[in-house]
Amino acid sequence: MAKSIIDTIKIIILLTAKYTARTLYYIGTYVLSPKDNVILFESSNGRNYTGNPRYVYEEIMNQGLDEEFKCVWVFMKPKEHTIPGNAIKVKRSYFKFLYYALVSGAWIFDSRHLYYLKKNKKTKYIQTWHGTPLKKLGLDMDYLNMSGDQDIEKYHEDFTKNSAAWQYLISQNSYSSEIFRRAFAFNGEMLEIGYPRNDILVNNNNDEYIDKLKAKFNIPKDKKVILYAPTWRDNEYYQKGEYKFATEMDFDQMHKELGDDYVLIVKFHYLVKENIDWSKYGGFVIECDAQWDIQELYLVSDIMITDYSSVMFDYAILRRPMLFFTYDLKFYKDSLRDFYFDMLEEVPGPLIENTADLVNEIKNLNIEEYEAEYGEKYDRFQNKYNEFDKGTASKYIIDLIRT
Repeated sequence: MAKSIIDTIKIIILLTAKYTARTLYYIGTYVLSPKDNVILFESSNGRNYTGNPRYVYEEIMNQGLDEEFKCVWVFMKPKEHTIPGNAIKVKRSYFKFLYYALVSGAWIFDSRHLYYLKKNKKTKYIQTWHGTPLKKLGLDMDYLNMSGDQDIEKYHEDFTKNSAAWQYLISQNSYSSEIFRRAFAFNGEMLEIGYPRNDILVNNNNDEYIDKLKAKFNIPKDKKVILYAPTWRDNEYYQKGEYKFATEMDFDQMHKELGDDYVLIVKFHYLVKENIDWSKYGGFVIECDAQWDIQELYLVSDIMITDYSSVMFDYAILRRPMLFFTYDLKFYKDSLRDFYFDMLEEVPGPLIENTADLVNEIKNLNIEEYEAEYGEKYDRFQNKYNEFDKGTASKYIIDLIRT
């Protein structure tokens, strides 16, 4: 009985503190003015140090501007993240976070912000987003089945309220610009500059840099590298915002057939929460920490296997072979998320339904034959989806912040 009373008191205290903080925050929106030299960064809703915000931040350091700017990173669990430079780490939804949300001269986020945040009119809100869309987004979605949530009307309403605060939105290509305008009901300024996270793919795709990355990740140089980077499945989850690792890949078969010549890096989507013991594969499957940056994994890989993930659009910059493991294509398209285009017609690689065929494709992969079969598709794919990726997006954003 005493324990339950104590637990109840703790909950009351936490809720009181929470709503007191938000009340003070709303008052602060009328009292405090933003400071031009303070920048608030958030990636993957505070889950990781990665993506477009990371590469803008690191360009600030590369230019020696980290003394000019006070950079603040938002995390759900700040102690779990080590970041370079002089940035301050704050915990999402806590007092310090709310204070810096008020006084920052710029917000650089790659996903929707917390619903109760209110941007000062003088704060520059640069929404980088996190990928060119294959799956339907926002107001373009006709149905919803996300962590059990099926209220599409409320989803549309929440999305519209959120995007109304975005001042700038980054686009990787004209295709995305058109979709973003409509699907996000976005009326601000579209920055058609490519993704800051892809600057590294344009500027650092060389043997010396790749060898350094392989040493960093302890990847053997005598093996070819396969990167497996699937998306998440809206209907396979543990709880809201935490999804299962959904795949029909037979890792035993992959190991048996490919283990002599390849290693396999499995990169979960940031919403996937799994703790898998890969040790039985004896180094064939390289355990990929959640903090490993996928842009760097693109560079160290020789082949990428994906499904319906936007990773395909970034990886195309490297013009390396892509295989599409689409074992649930019909169900995914018909029941979870419809697509903006026909994968069979557009993607520069085979659509594969089972592990046996996947192994066969990898074993018989020849770059010249791959180019002969998919080269024209790859040309069209790059021209359409890598249209604005020129390796200068991060510098553009810094110039925008300073103006």
